[in-house]
Amino acid sequence: MSHPHRPAGIHLLADLAGIDAALLTDPQSIDALLRAAAQAAGACILHSHFHAFGPGMGVTGVLLLAESHISIHTWPEHGFAAADIFMCGQAQPQRALDVIDAALQPGSRSVKTIARGQL
Repeated sequence: MSHPHRPAGIHLLADLAGIDAALLTDPQSIDALLRAAAQAAGACILHSHFHAFGPGMGVTGVLLLAESHISIHTWPEHGFAAADIFMCGQAQPQRALDVIDAALQPGSRSVKTIARGQL
């Protein structure tokens, strides 16, 4: 019996633009947002680490998941955020992106979907 190949995981690369700068500078709120996104996707959070570059400046951070990771880098001076959502197993990365989208309300977005590996 032959089984169709399935990807090891789905990796969403989201470029989100036209975001209110105030939403892109607080590492605690971005941590909480990514945690909510991971939970919506059905992922298991292992660890998080976020770094702010100073008052009014960008944030970089990552949520390590049993299913892989969600990372984000923000440029409030440009109203821009780049998010990577990589999940394997039963987790649903699009649900995570939907939560991030709803919170940041970008004016425009570009999303690339990449199937990672074949199992």
